Amino acid sequence: MVDLASGPGYNPAQQAVIALLGRPEVSPTFPAGLAAELRDEMEEALGPVTHHLTSADPLWVSKHALTTIHGCEAHHVQSARERFEWSVPAARGTVAHKAIELSVHWQGEAAPMDLVDEALARLVDDDRQGIQRFLAGLGPGDRAELRGLAVDLVSSFQECFPALRSAWIPVTESRVRVELCGGAIVLSGKTDLSLGRASGLAAGKVIIDLKSGRPSLTHREDLRFYALLETVKLGVPPRQLASYYLESGRAQPEEVTVALLRSAVRRTIDGVTTMVELGRGDRPPGLQPGPTCRWCSLRTTCVEGLAELARQKEVDDDGW
Repeated sequence: MVDLASGPGYNPAQQAVIALLGRPEVSPTFPAGLAAELRDEMEEALGPVTHHLTSADPLWVSKHALTTIHGCEAHHVQSARERFEWSVPAARGTVAHKAIELSVHWQGEAAPMDLVDEALARLVDDDRQGIQRFLAGLGPGDRAELRGLAVDLVSSFQECFPALRSAWIPVTESRVRVELCGGAIVLSGKTDLSLGRASGLAAGKVIIDLKSGRPSLTHREDLRFYALLETVKLGVPPRQLASYYLESGRAQPEEVTVALLRSAVRRTIDGVTTMVELGRGDRPPGLQPGPTCRWCSLRTTCVEGLAELARQKEVDDDGW
């Protein structure tokens, strides 16, 4: 390993992260024209279906939009119409993410409680965040509960993730956007944490998504989408992707390959095409029962969703 070398002061959990994410002696290299090929493939496929869109009113595509469109289309359409409702469980990840972002750049040591308090104060004052009004209206009990949940996640991060050195080039909350078809389509993302950087055509960056919930297959797809954006923007792919689960203190890594990037291209093309079809009313949205049925607002009227919820309850009751 180079740079992320284990050493005194690292506990076993931190050393495990280093072993998974540390830079190898020889970094992988990629073809010089790869980024252009990926962009051309997307624009060639999406140009005909998005001819009615313009840069003044583009279609914005995020990892969340791609996840929902590849799940239940009816849920995707319905959730786009609704305003997201915050709750204490839903807000804990946002507050913890902000506190961890602060911890990366904090001068000296900071206790998890201090980081969470500073994160809460900054989120309340930031009118660009949709969570502002929710936090400002919290009562003492709910605020204390939220604070405790966020402190728990931040404590887990500090205990299980190695302290970040400046030589690792840590970057938090980095926004990436790729405009396609003259700006008619905008692919956008925001990475939680990245380490390292490319050197020439040698990949060196690790993109890490911090997760406050359970592992999901969609988390890998989210990171592959980020890898695609990074490749088109920079011209060199990241070296590795990792979902880091704060509750378990475990990372699930994946090496970036050309095949992975081409898979992300196909998924993006399929997702955007479906978004356009549903947006124009070319066909009704399809139904795909699954985990999202638990919180979908259509669950009380959707026959397929009700059947799926009954099946999930039966599985839960059986202890599987």
